[in-house]
Amino acid sequence: MNRRRFLSLSAAALIPLPGHAGTLTEWHGAGLGTALTLRLIGADPHQARQTFARVDAEIRRIEGVASLYRDSALTRLNRDGHLAWPSPDLLDLVTLAGQVHQATGGAFDPTVQPLWLALATGTDPDAARSLIGWDRVRLSEQEIRLDRGQALTLNGIAQGWAADRIADLLRAYGFSDALVDMGEIAALGQGDWPVQITGPEGTPLAETRLTNRALATSSPRGTLVNGQPHILGPQGQPPRWQTVSVSAPRAAVADALSTAFCLMDRPAIDRTLSAFPDARIETLA
Repeated sequence: MNRRRFLSLSAAALIPLPGHAGTLTEWHGAGLGTALTLRLIGADPHQARQTFARVDAEIRRIEGVASLYRDSALTRLNRDGHLAWPSPDLLDLVTLAGQVHQATGGAFDPTVQPLWLALATGTDPDAARSLIGWDRVRLSEQEIRLDRGQALTLNGIAQGWAADRIADLLRAYGFSDALVDMGEIAALGQGDWPVQITGPEGTPLAETRLTNRALATSSPRGTLVNGQPHILGPQGQPPRWQTVSVSAPRAAVADALSTAFCLMDRPAIDRTLSAFPDARIETLA
């Protein structure tokens, strides 16, 4: 995630978008391990530049909470096995991860990080599997504590959480019509935002329209770890689906559910959705 960031704003790029009042202004950046995009409706160039600078600063702050690839609260937790007085942001994020873990019957489990590292480095995966277990994580306002040898990855939820944070920032500054893409998507406003869902090789799978709603897509083979799908079953279960897209009012929920659903059969998915009645499947392929 320690990538160069850049801002791009061009008056020539201001174009009308059907169904939305005002002009469209775009920002493109990099961070959170991916390319980032923000589209604003109705912002003048000066206002857009100020907003994009705030967004860039917020992305750096988010990486300071949940990145695995730079110094962050998460890397310090993994290094030391405990973190005293975690920030409200990290506490909320890890708490939500625990809620999704429970709702998915354990399919969503951030403690798979040692297994991911073992596969990436060619070390013993059996020893790493013995460290998996969300029930061994202790969480309170005073401290997050891991069992000996454990480590967390929040990559299955952090991009969605980042999209929510940026969407909240935009609302705080008075924007009511925008599309946020932080690897997962959050749409603001009453107009429809058309979104195309693609598979891991860029094959179009479906189209949807978002109105004040978020969308997350997971493809296990979109990234490979030593030839294996990057979404790892905590009980050793292989992915059941090639691509899963979930929409929900909050992108963090959609992100975590789309990750877990890759490992779950349809009856288990439907049971989980009963715990998140505002979420729905957009693609299951």
